[in-house]
This record gives sequence, structure tokens and C-alpha cells, in this order.
Amino acid sequence: MHADTISHNARAVDRLVHATMGKLTGGMSPIALYQAWQDWASHASCAPGKQVELAENAVRNLGRVAMYGLSRTLGQDVEPPYKPLPQDYRFRHPSWQKMPWSFIQQSFLMQEQWWHYATTRIPGVSPRNENMVAFGARQILDMFSPTNLPYLNPEVLDAMRETKGRNFAQGVKNWLEDLRRIINNEPPVGAEQFKVGENLATTPGKVVYRNRLMELIQYSPSTKKVHPEPVLVVPAWIMKYYILDLSEHNSLVRWLVGQGHTVFIISWLNPGPEDRNLSMDDYREMGVMDALKAINAIVPDQKVHAAGYCLGGTILSIAAATMAREGDDRLASMTLIAAQTDFKEAGELMLFINESQLTFLEDIMWEQGYLDAKQMSGAFMMLRSKDLLWSRLVNEYLKGERPKLNDLMAWNADTTRMPYRMHSQYLRSLFLNNDLAEGRFEVDGRPIFLRDLRLPIFAVGATKDHVAPWPSVFKIRRLTSSPEVTFCLTKGGHNAGIISEPGHPRRDYLIHTRHSGDRTYSPEQWQTIAERYEGSWWLAWQSWLAQHSGPCDAKPPAMGNVDAGYAPLCDAPGTYVFQR
Repeated sequence: MHADTISHNARAVDRLVHATMGKLTGGMSPIALYQAWQDWASHASCAPGKQVELAENAVRNLGRVAMYGLSRTLGQDVEPPYKPLPQDYRFRHPSWQKMPWSFIQQSFLMQEQWWHYATTRIPGVSPRNENMVAFGARQILDMFSPTNLPYLNPEVLDAMRETKGRNFAQGVKNWLEDLRRIINNEPPVGAEQFKVGENLATTPGKVVYRNRLMELIQYSPSTKKVHPEPVLVVPAWIMKYYILDLSEHNSLVRWLVGQGHTVFIISWLNPGPEDRNLSMDDYREMGVMDALKAINAIVPDQKVHAAGYCLGGTILSIAAATMAREGDDRLASMTLIAAQTDFKEAGELMLFINESQLTFLEDIMWEQGYLDAKQMSGAFMMLRSKDLLWSRLVNEYLKGERPKLNDLMAWNADTTRMPYRMHSQYLRSLFLNNDLAEGRFEVDGRPIFLRDLRLPIFAVGATKDHVAPWPSVFKIRRLTSSPEVTFCLTKGGHNAGIISEPGHPRRDYLIHTRHSGDRTYSPEQWQTIAERYEGSWWLAWQSWLAQHSGPCDAKPPAMGNVDAGYAPLCDAPGTYVFQR
């Protein structure tokens, strides 16, 4: 047998083993986890100074908690030695400030702090492995938090007294219902109240172009006059596009149309096994470039404002840099919404991106032809396990309370898949190697450079974004040759911070424009000089778009262009959005 055939067969066996293991571990590489633990454990065992410091820390902290418990038992009102982190909401209920629950809370917070010291600043441990071990320790501690134990959680005990124990019966009922829906691959409870085309994604429009990868939707005008330059929105293909066209009151698309903009949006295909070889270049060509070609035919002689959300912003940046290299000046501006172009410091999600981890993911995708959203959800859930996992356990299964599903939660349950080749290229070229920011990303065999971009840029980050941390999004300010980069920091997370319509309560944002030649600021410095405004960042963006557009006195364009081959195919929201 030929050596190449033997090598191919051996690799196929390895892939099958990795894919099987990956399915059992939720896509995580146990080898990567073991390597991180081994690095930490071996160096910790050779650090007697650190060991003595940890022992002293343990004795000192135990004494502080013991004194606190004794003082509270004697009726003294003393300041607790430990406070939860600002993003930790587990102990915010007033009952946790009373004895004995406050003592239990302080004992747990003490352990959290000790393990943080124990897993960090060990001489010789690589930063990545240190972060993985510290992250793993937090996950284990979160599992055993007193909030998750019914006999140690005063909120659960209160619910038990009020309902005479019926909360546990209701919790079991909730768990069984969730289990049934998971087994049957059904959406969560309450999702049936939200239907695409009925009360979600209802902004009037037409699909004016379709290829094997996307549908292009043109929205009907709602004003008599419009700005002459159209707006193209490129959403992420990791989820359905209609997060930007949710209900009538919080649809970004509907709101933009109402401000006199002609809006187009891409609705991506939900790929299956037959689409395994779709590449990053396919998403650029059949997505962004084909959409621009259609828009140029429907709204001729006008440049286009292009906006990309999450992964859509990344592929838009790649397309724009390629256009700049080729001297293509059809873009009037570029807006990046929670979208990264430099992945070197992309937050805790980078913990799941190394050679071992990518090998496991690639082998899972190789076997299936795609990566299923459920196989991606584990990593995202662990990043926010307190909010997405354990708080749900407490509220729905211990207290027996079901939160009311909203439109954003219903959208989040409407998942998509990622094709094998594209996702592998994305993770390796961008996340692992950071090729785009460092000038190594190639299109048609030649590198592209973000510094070739010389168009106005508006970038948006969100304060609590765990997917695209705002300091990472902020880096676009120094990567391009744009004459002006406006950065806006809004309150909230990756999705809820962006879907922040005018009138949304308790919203504000920071904003500042850096012009060519201005001094460069760090993210921390930028926060001190940026202007703060109350309300929705949508208002600032629309004002910026208007400033970079012609006056709002043009006649709205026709829906599609039959003569150019872009006849309307069907009503919005199209057909691809219904693919399961």
C-alpha cells in the first residue's frame, strides 16, 4: 500500500477518535486542559515561596472570616471582609446579608479569592495555561456555590416556605419539560409565541437577489424622501440575521428606514453537510461583493454605507481592505458593530483557541461537514456560567420560577451551523494567528492590509461583551489610515447592548472621534476623554450616517431592478431565514 494512502487512513482514524471524544466533552480538548493543568501543577510544586504565601493567606483569611462570623453572631454590625465582583449578582438578595447566610457567603468568597491567588502568578507558568487553570478553577467553584444548594440558599428556602414545597415539584416539572425539548430538538418554552414573519422580522421588504449562500433583502421606504446613499448591513452568519429586525419596537432596520435610509441586509444560508467546503472567500465574494453588485444596480451612481455586526463586521473589513487594495471605492463608510479585526486580546474566548483545541474542533467538523450551534454553545455558556447556567438552575429548577421569554431570547434559540472549511479558516487565520491585523491574511494569493482603508469608520463596542470585548473592538482606531474613526461604547452585552432602541431605559454611551494626526489613546485613557450621553447609541450612529450622506431629499429607489436582473423574488424575510 502506498505510504500516502497509509498516512491518509491513519489521519482518518485519528479524526474519528477526536470527533468522538469532542462530542463527549462538548467540543473541548481534554489534552489542552491536561497540558494547562500539568504546567501549573509542576511549577507550583517547585515554588516553595508561593506555597508559604498561600498558606499564610489561608490562615489570615480564615481568621478574618471567623472574626466576622463571631462579630455578627454577637449582634455587631461589621463590614464584611469580602465583596462580590461587580458582575457577580448571585448574592444581591437582602437575605444574603443576614446571619448565617452572610457567613456562608463570606466563606465562599474567601475560597474564590484564595484559589485566584493559587492559580495565578506561579513563576514559569505560561500566561495561556495560567488563564486556563484559573478559568477552570472558577468553573468548579461556581458549581459548588452555596447559591446552587437548596439548603444553603435563603431564596430557595423562602420559596419553599411560601409555596409549602411546591416550588420543587414545579422545578422538576420544568426540568422534565426542558429535557423533553432538548431530546426532541425543540425550541425553549415560550418560543412558540415568537414567529418569524409574524411578530419577528416584520419590516416590509423584498428579496431582490439570491445565490447559494445568501439572500439580499431590500426594505421598502417609509419616508417620502431618503438619503441618496444606501446602507448595506452584513450580519454574522453564526446566527439568524433578524436580531437586527426583531419586534417592531426594537428593530434597528425598521428604525433606520424610518430615518430616511434605504436599507439592504444579507440573510445567510444555514449550511448543511453539502456546504462543508464553503470558504471565507466564498463569504466575501458571494456575500459582501455580490450584495454590493446588486445594490449598485438598484441604486446606481451612489456609494454605499456598509455596516457589519460581529462576524459580519470581520468579513466586511476583509472585503473593504481587498477593495482598497484593488482601488475599488464604492464604499462611502464602514461601521463595525461589536466586530473584531485584531484577535490578539479577544477575551476569555481565546482560552478555547489553541492548536490542540482547534484540532478537536476541526475533526468534529470534518466528520459532520459543519459545526452545530449546540457544539459552540458550551464555550459561550462557560464564559457566563453564573448567568446562563447556574442562575437558571436556581430560578427554574429550585425556586420553580419560569422567566418570560422575550424576542431576543427567542432569536438566540434559533441557531445556525458553521461550514467546516470556513470555520476552520476563521479560527486559524484570525483567532489563532491574527493574520488580518498583522498583514498576513491573503485574498487571491496576495495579502491585504487594513491600513489601506481610508474611509470614515464608526465602531461600536459594548461594556459587558464577552464575545467581542470592547478593548479588542477598539483596536480598529490604530489599524487603518482612516481620516476619522468614531468609537462608541454602549452599555450592555454583545446582543442586548446593541439592540438598544431609543427609549430603552437605563442606557447611555460614550463617544469620541479620532481624526488623522490625533494622539493615540489606550482604552482606559479614551474613557476619560470621551463624551457621555444618555439614551441609545442608535441616535449617534444615525446622526453620523446623515453627516456622511447627501441631504435627505432624494426619491426612494424602486424595489429591485428588473432590467438589471434583480427582480424581487419574494417578500421579506425571505426563505433562508426559515432553514433549520
